[in-house]
Amino acid sequence: MNYKVRTSWQVTWSVWHAMFMREILARATGNRMAWFWMLFEPIAVIGLMVSIRTLVLGREQVVLNAEFIPWLIIGLMGFFLFRDNMMRLMGAVDANRGLFAYRQVKPIDSVIVRSLVEGSVRSFVFLLFIAAGMLLGMEMNPDTPLLAIWAWFSLWMFGFGIGLTLSAVNKLVPELGNIARLLSLPLLLVSGVIIPFSVVPYNLREYFLWNPIPHGLETLREGFFSSYPVADGVDLLYLWYWILVTLVLGLILHLRYEMRLKAK
Repeated sequence: MNYKVRTSWQVTWSVWHAMFMREILARATGNRMAWFWMLFEPIAVIGLMVSIRTLVLGREQVVLNAEFIPWLIIGLMGFFLFRDNMMRLMGAVDANRGLFAYRQVKPIDSVIVRSLVEGSVRSFVFLLFIAAGMLLGMEMNPDTPLLAIWAWFSLWMFGFGIGLTLSAVNKLVPELGNIARLLSLPLLLVSGVIIPFSVVPYNLREYFLWNPIPHGLETLREGFFSSYPVADGVDLLYLWYWILVTLVLGLILHLRYEMRLKAK
């Protein structure tokens, strides 16, 4: 009997495809409220921020050549893409531990597939918000689509890089994983998601820009609003330095400690 020998890439692709379908079905059917919360969370945050801003500054909702609500939606969706990618990847290894009995499945496969699922879901939700905003008459049509797509992809890759690293660190040193979870809210506050960098004093702004997330968010907003004045010092290349470092570090950890990651 003749057996067709598959290449390593064909085996890997089959593993990723099977795990992707398993993950996406689990996300869609595992919790009846999953899609509701995915849509409700940004809506609730947007409503809260708009209410606070209206009470403090009045009804004028303009942020430096951009409407406040679209500006806020774009920032929140970009941040949620990074945050959820990072947080969900931390538990990817444990969630797929039963599959490691098959020698074709590696811990890193579970991280890659979960990141692909998270990126796909978040992109779909973002497109829904863009469509809804345009139907409501908001300026949600990107002026520079390619720049917006590249910035969105960069934020996804940064979440993947951090998540890849933390998925290994969380198993080796659980305390560091707990610290990473606690940083989610502070990162929201210091990444320019809800507060424009234009109101941050210039002598403090350079310290805020040590954080790579604002470089992606500001570029994403620039892709939607061509007249939006990006803060001085924003450089997407700086974000990609972080992406490359975290990807390399994550790959090294997964290769070096593969057997420990598989162990219970």
